[in-house]
Amino acid sequence: MQNTQPVKRIFTFLLALLAAVALFGGLVYAVLVVVHLSGPATETVYGPTTQRLWATAAVVLGLIALIIGGLVLFRPARRFGLAPGQGGAITALVVALIAAVNGGLVLALANGGPGTGNGVVGGAAALVLGLIALPIGGLALGRSRRTSVE
Repeated sequence: MQNTQPVKRIFTFLLALLAAVALFGGLVYAVLVVVHLSGPATETVYGPTTQRLWATAAVVLGLIALIIGGLVLFRPARRFGLAPGQGGAITALVVALIAAVNGGLVLALANGGPGTGNGVVGGAAALVLGLIALPIGGLALGRSRRTSVE
């Protein structure tokens, strides 16, 4: 008989990835509903606007914070300078806070829903990513402090 362990591992990973994407999409939609910006646009704006670019930059910052926090959390080797992983954890926390605040500001300043050129979908995504990256960065900081004391 053949070993089906690698196939099961890949299937489990893909299923978890699909569930994470669905959860992320649901959270973004929930944020849009909560701030009353989930309605469709009467006139659709195509192309980049300053608000869309701002929201995109905030999403990129949220992804960077999530990646740095995850790397520091799961690979606590000395890569960033201070204590083992402490600089990376602090960086992840600061960048996550910047992403969440900017996502919230995009949503607060928007005067229309998706398609209006206000960047509300990107703002909601940045807010969700920032709020997910904050506890990950906090856990990484706690772990790095624990390992530097021992």
